[in-house]
Amino acid sequence: MNLEGKVAVVTGAGQGIGREISLFYAKHGANVVVGDLNLDSAEQVAHEIEEIGTKSLAQQVDVAEKESAQGLIQTAIDHFGDIDILVNNAGITRDAMLHKMTEEQFEQVLDVHMKGTFLCMQAAAVHMRQKQKGKIVNISSIAGKVGNMGQVNYAGAKAGIVGMTKAAAKELAKFQVNVNAVQPGFIDTDMTRAVPEKVRQLKIAEIPMQRVGEPLDIAKAVLFLSSDYSDYMTGNVLEVTGGRFM
Repeated sequence: MNLEGKVAVVTGAGQGIGREISLFYAKHGANVVVGDLNLDSAEQVAHEIEEIGTKSLAQQVDVAEKESAQGLIQTAIDHFGDIDILVNNAGITRDAMLHKMTEEQFEQVLDVHMKGTFLCMQAAAVHMRQKQKGKIVNISSIAGKVGNMGQVNYAGAKAGIVGMTKAAAKELAKFQVNVNAVQPGFIDTDMTRAVPEKVRQLKIAEIPMQRVGEPLDIAKAVLFLSSDYSDYMTGNVLEVTGGRFM
């Protein structure tokens, strides 16, 4: 799974799963553009990548804004001369029960997850179509398959990402651009650490492998979908859940 010389753009890369993907890419030879709304976090990850021995660039981005999303992709091309891989990982939560959820909470989550994924895919696809090669990996969630209480917005957005992935995969297949998605389960991130311990233990009990997933578990799946080993795979959704909801 050698990514030597490849240029990858990862959104939401300042922490959690995005950070782990970025570092894992670097360990396999890729140069990484670290995109995040928090520039300080992005710069820290970029520094860690350069310590590994590949090149990196930190870029502040609001994926829900067209100019910002397009600017992220263009900056990668201007700086490194190419873009081979795009990982749409940026995400937020604005949890509330259905009867209490505000329109703003709903729109904020869909803007980042769905609109952000669309805008970044759109910008990257222009370049990838021209060179007839590319890998796009969209980070969905198992919530997009089974739903979560208090997350009508989040589950809806993550399900939408699956639909967008399959549609884009069909459009871009003839250009040899692979578009796939990963659905993480209960992964040890800042988001899941905020879950009350009693609820956390109930969720772990539902996992056949009896452990919380690590960001590295997701990074491994994303690396596979970014490598030459997945060249004949497109429109796929990989569940990385430890067997939960199989």
